[in-house]
Amino acid sequence: MTNALSKMMAERDWILADGATGTNLFNMGLSSGDAPEMWNVEHPDRIEKLYAMAVDAGSDLFLTNSFGGNASRLKLHGAQKRARELSRVSAEIGREVADRRDRPVVVAGSVGPTGEIMAPMGSLTHELAVEILHEQAEGLKEGGADVLWLETISAPEEYKAAAEAFKLAEMPWCGTMSFDTAGRTMMGLTSADMAVMVEKLDHKPLAFGANCGVGASDLMRTVLGFVAQGTERPIVAKGNAGIPKYVDGHIHYDGTPDLMADYAVLARDAGATIIGGCCGTMPEHLSKMREALETRPRGARPTLEQITEALGAFSSAVDGTEDDDDDTPRPARRNRRRRG
Repeated sequence: MTNALSKMMAERDWILADGATGTNLFNMGLSSGDAPEMWNVEHPDRIEKLYAMAVDAGSDLFLTNSFGGNASRLKLHGAQKRARELSRVSAEIGREVADRRDRPVVVAGSVGPTGEIMAPMGSLTHELAVEILHEQAEGLKEGGADVLWLETISAPEEYKAAAEAFKLAEMPWCGTMSFDTAGRTMMGLTSADMAVMVEKLDHKPLAFGANCGVGASDLMRTVLGFVAQGTERPIVAKGNAGIPKYVDGHIHYDGTPDLMADYAVLARDAGATIIGGCCGTMPEHLSKMREALETRPRGARPTLEQITEALGAFSSAVDGTEDDDDDTPRPARRNRRRRG
């Protein structure tokens, strides 16, 4: 399947994705509890600015403001019937931003979790999940998204439903999960589990990987977990800018632009192809990441010790993929974070 992203990956060793959506929108005035997707129609100028900031900072790919744009999530705001419309508009604004550039820029249609627990543990059936995600996918496709981008998923059942929905929409896609509980997703999946799962899908993603989670160190360990499975599929690394801290009434991420530059190079050397930031990642972080990727030579695959030395300690001693009988020494946790 030929598309803008697969063409870019064929021509490039690495691709810089964007940073945070929520963090940047809060800085523009979004209130906690409001649906960011409503800004696609209420404040399209601010969404255009969001996209432009990432591209101006060096991003080759940015995600649309549609993370919570499915009917299940929008129902919380009484806007469930506007799912297709709001996703379409988010992509239309993105298409305009990308097409004005004198270099290729990929518009990735963001699709987040439904917010419901899948059966049999919860009430959301596979069929309904496919229907919900298909509706959003069609909206993003109509708006001009080059590729669909599933992110922050915890349950394998929801990941599989999305793959089916995107096949119905006849769209290429990428998909990341969030590993935030001792190297596992909230529903218990490890990096090794995910690497195996994506290859069994009927409609496979162009790239897969991890986003959000805890800090950049943990995400890097997850990336190494993907690589250890011998996957030949491009890997996505989209880590948070440090660790969140509550400061003066709001959440602040302690990762500096220099730390994120180190993270970007480590992610590239570890084997990731698409590298970006998640929560807390601002344009100034992206600029430093771009500069580092362009100027620092490719190095050997980093060790766990090198990752913690550069980015800080892991949040847990293990990542879920270790053998119970394995007594291999693990890097010691440290409370002090370099540059944080």
